[in-house]
Amino acid sequence: MNFPTAFFVKLPYTIDDLVMPHRPVTEKPYMVEKTVFLPRIDYENFVTDLCVDRWFIEQNRSLCHIDDDDIWHCILVKRAGSRDGILVMSGGCVFPYWAAYLKRTSSAV
Repeated sequence: MNFPTAFFVKLPYTIDDLVMPHRPVTEKPYMVEKTVFLPRIDYENFVTDLCVDRWFIEQNRSLCHIDDDDIWHCILVKRAGSRDGILVMSGGCVFPYWAAYLKRTSSAV
């Protein structure tokens, strides 16, 4: 089974840390376990300070792990109405320990 891949950054501070040139071989296969939609102001707050504990990560951190096949199980955090999003692999934390930027995800609910 082919999984999509993304470039994960360890302990990012802002969304700018996630949007950088990288080699495709550094991308990891991932699976979205749940999508969390945030209102515009909450999403903007999230992407400008990724170091803060977040309730939506705390509620879903049990979904985040790396399995035996090296697949990164993540939550996808999106602004309602946008196609972009942030993949979060919390590693048991309540903030994005690892995160990746996804441009133009499949739906803009």
